[in-house]
Amino acid sequence: MARILIVDDSPSQLLGIQRIVEKLGHETITATDGAAGVEAAKSSLPDLVLMDVVMPNLNGFQATRTLKREPATQHIPVILVTTKDQDTDRMWGMRQGARAYITKPFSADELLEVMERVFNQRDEPPTV
Repeated sequence: MARILIVDDSPSQLLGIQRIVEKLGHETITATDGAAGVEAAKSSLPDLVLMDVVMPNLNGFQATRTLKREPATQHIPVILVTTKDQDTDRMWGMRQGARAYITKPFSADELLEVMERVFNQRDEPPTV
C-alpha cells in the first residue's frame, strides 16, 4: 500500500490517526510539528501527508506551502486534518497547496473516503 506521513503535535491525535491509517493497510511515518514534518517528507518522500494545522514551530499551512515550493516534495499530496472548520481556513489551506481538508473529529470511513479521493485525483487540480 502507500506510505503516509502523519504530522500532528497531539500525541493522542497522532496515535489515533496512525491506527486508522495502519488498519487500512498503509505504512506510517510520524512527525510532531510542521518543521519536523517538512524534514520527514524530504527524507522519506511519502505518497501522502496528513497534516494538522495548529502546531508549534511551523503550522500546517506554512508546512504545506513549504512542501509545495520544494521541487523534491511538490508532487506529494497533502490533506489538512484539523479542528479549524471555518470556510476561510479551508480556502486558505487549499491556496497553500493542500489537495483536501478534513475536520476533526472524523470517522475512519470519512478519512478513507478523503484519502481515496486524493489518490484518485493526483493529476487533477485540487477541489474545495
